[in-house]
Amino acid sequence: MSVRKLKPITPGQRFRVVNGFDAITTDKPEKSLLAPLKKSGGRNSQGKMTMRYKGGGHKRRYRIVDFKRDKHGVPATVASIEYDPNRTAFIALLNYQDGEKRYVIAQNGLQVGQNIVSSNEAVAPEIGNAMPLANIPLGTIVSCIELRAGQGAVMARSAGAFAQLLAREGKYATVKLPSGEIRRILSVCLATIGAVSNSDHQLQISGKAGRKRWLGIRPRTRPVAMNPIDHPMGGGEGRASGGHPRSRKGLPAKGFKTRTRTKASNKYIVERRKK
Repeated sequence: MSVRKLKPITPGQRFRVVNGFDAITTDKPEKSLLAPLKKSGGRNSQGKMTMRYKGGGHKRRYRIVDFKRDKHGVPATVASIEYDPNRTAFIALLNYQDGEKRYVIAQNGLQVGQNIVSSNEAVAPEIGNAMPLANIPLGTIVSCIELRAGQGAVMARSAGAFAQLLAREGKYATVKLPSGEIRRILSVCLATIGAVSNSDHQLQISGKAGRKRWLGIRPRTRPVAMNPIDHPMGGGEGRASGGHPRSRKGLPAKGFKTRTRTKASNKYIVERRKK
């Protein structure tokens, strides 16, 4: 993983920092694992804009990624590490011994030609292997964690993300999540060994507004620049701005807790994330 700073031959390149893509091994995706991806432009079924600042962007095709890792006991060889325009992490193409091909989230350090396996039994805790939390050694760095058995990975999936397995007690494992939250998860849930690839993603700098448009993000208007009718933070004479930070619907921000006090999963949280 590395980043490149461009030689500024145009104003847009002066501060731009791009991904080095030195981990990528091919630029052609597996055709059988592609699906069309429809854009909504932030509009609902009536054509009304329900989400602002969305629209445009480069045309993409969805890569069908296996988050469940439910092909147990069948070894697979990493055929390539590829770029995925729909997520921050890189993806790996696996060739299974029975001939099937699948995409999975690539872990940091995963190499082409490496053999990995998903298993319900204890296997070697090597990068890319998926197994239940019950069989992973304590202190191991993991990613792509299930919250319910068979659901598929829902946590620690973005670039550079990882969690740490801290303890096991009864049928629960205690995991420290990327946010800093310490939470109990059922030990039968699968997790993948290693941190997610492309950890330098956060070091990238767009360099120009046009790159945001390539990603499908339209210009954002600051609430304090609006009129009072448009936003609770709008209005004021001259350069007067602000008020109490709040959303478009008047919901306070910056410290106001929106999580339900009686949420069922509260009992599984051992320690809340740091503010």
